[in-house]
Amino acid sequence: MSSRRDFIKQSSLFTAGLYLSPEDLFKGKTPVGIQLYTLRNDIAKDAKGTIGKVAALGYKEIETFGYKDGKYFDMPANEFAQFLKTVGLTSPSGHYFGGGFFLKDKWEEKWLPLLNDAKTIGQQYVVVPYLEEENRKSETYKLLTQKLNKAGEMAKAAGLQLAYHNHDFEFKDLGGQTGFNMLLKETDSTLVKMELDIYWAVKAGYNPVDLFKANPGRYVMWHVKDMDNTEKKYFTEVGNGTINFKNIFANAKLSGMKHFFVEQDVCPGPPLESASKSITYIQKNLVK
Repeated sequence: MSSRRDFIKQSSLFTAGLYLSPEDLFKGKTPVGIQLYTLRNDIAKDAKGTIGKVAALGYKEIETFGYKDGKYFDMPANEFAQFLKTVGLTSPSGHYFGGGFFLKDKWEEKWLPLLNDAKTIGQQYVVVPYLEEENRKSETYKLLTQKLNKAGEMAKAAGLQLAYHNHDFEFKDLGGQTGFNMLLKETDSTLVKMELDIYWAVKAGYNPVDLFKANPGRYVMWHVKDMDNTEKKYFTEVGNGTINFKNIFANAKLSGMKHFFVEQDVCPGPPLESASKSITYIQKNLVK
């Protein structure tokens, strides 16, 4: 039985929680993740060794890429799942097939085993990471949204959630509308969530917080990468650029964000060094 002292202590903690800022409520609740594409060259040489180093840096979650023939980095799903346990990592999300996959005949036959493998390694989200250049037309976006709704239904039946990851080209005008808006409006918001790549959205001229306000709760995952202060506006480590991540993280609840992943498409030196700089900044300034 709880003592009166315990009750008072718990009540005080609860009351204090009511006065925490959104930033403080967020801090410490979400582990830092990384999209392994950042380390693709190192992984190609030594997948297990590189992923182990990621864990040693303090990352707790990884997002996969390069799934092929039922394998993750040449490991069957059950073997990869066991490996992740040994290094203390989880994988809540994975990047799989590009949008063109869903425009082909009999795509469902390959989609079902993929969903099974994703569940085997403990993933909750399966992500469409890219739309090929030849498919970036209004009529193709419209067809794709129909296919994504179907893929989302199949994912839901398997206990998973489908999501779409953007670049900047989805924000280009297509005669009064954008592919991004079509994806948002013409897919079922319960079947197709969004993984917002913050860098690409900002490069396209959009404020991520405005996107959250327009579709609250839809952006369940983020890619966190920074933009350098040069004319090229190139990739850089988180905290080393111009994107206001403190304001973005302060709006995590509005976004609906459940997981975020550091990603740096190109690094100036060893990718593990860039990954280390990013997590150091994030832990000190955003999620401590």
